[in-house]
Amino acid sequence: MTGISQNGWFAVRRELSPRGRWALGIGSFLLPLLVWCIVSYVPFVWHPQVMITQPGSVDYFQPGMRVDRAVFDDELEHARAAHTALPAGVGANPVYLPAPHEVLRAFYTAFTTPPPSQDGVWLHQSLWHSIQIIFWGFVVSSLIGVPLGIVCGTYSALARLQEPFFEFFRYLPAPAFGALMVAVLGIYDAPKIAIIVIGTLFQQVLIIANTTRKLEYGLLEAAMTLGTTRLKLLTHVVVPGVLPDLYRDQRILLGWAWTYLIVAELVGTSSGITWYITQQARYQHFDNVYAAIMMIGIIGLGTDLVLAQLGRRLFPWDRTLKA
Repeated sequence: MTGISQNGWFAVRRELSPRGRWALGIGSFLLPLLVWCIVSYVPFVWHPQVMITQPGSVDYFQPGMRVDRAVFDDELEHARAAHTALPAGVGANPVYLPAPHEVLRAFYTAFTTPPPSQDGVWLHQSLWHSIQIIFWGFVVSSLIGVPLGIVCGTYSALARLQEPFFEFFRYLPAPAFGALMVAVLGIYDAPKIAIIVIGTLFQQVLIIANTTRKLEYGLLEAAMTLGTTRLKLLTHVVVPGVLPDLYRDQRILLGWAWTYLIVAELVGTSSGITWYITQQARYQHFDNVYAAIMMIGIIGLGTDLVLAQLGRRLFPWDRTLKA
């Protein structure tokens, strides 16, 4: 019998070359972009509407107006039967699906064009406000969750005392506490930060506790045999032993914090990137909506890449950070 080949796309845990990693990473973005371009620019794929270029004899048609293709075809037949000026148009997708070039243009105009209303906000102002919410929410969550997770992963009795409640609480949706957080903390940023803390803290404790349990018990046994104290056991053995895995867990959990952002910013007064997206959608500026959503992804991915590169320098012996 022949074994599994270690060549090609399905090589098992084969370390890729730097060029291969970059090529596949770029390809992961190019493939969805290609599908988006096909849907947007190829007429026969999916253009369920018609953008009017010439209204002809149809009084309610306006240049730039989008109508369903069936409506356009019906009005075109009526105009032909009446021997009046024919309307003209080009295939178009609905307004909620702008083409890639429109979204790309919105990346620039969102930073340079004033908001359409007096109560509107600039994209950079919204982003900065949301970044502060994420930062403080994750810092508070980590200050509580990391020590608790390490302690639970080290001492079985403390884990049994705390983890059943954490297991119960992590299934409770964080947005359900929105009204309570507003009543306790007010209507501004504090309840938003609290929602992110609630959404990440209990998951954080359980994940870090599980990571801590993976530390080889022989290291703990050797330290206890040599007469170390409980504090030194944690600070000199456990924490250094799990630090690379702990760092990686925090990178993943930071992504979870971003997923709670939109819900958190709906609590109390609307603010941040959520308020910007809502305002742009209200005026049907969906190119700006897509640009804002993608900007969140760009910031999140950029932060993760920076943290990954930093992790390679801090923990050069950890092979998992090189993947």
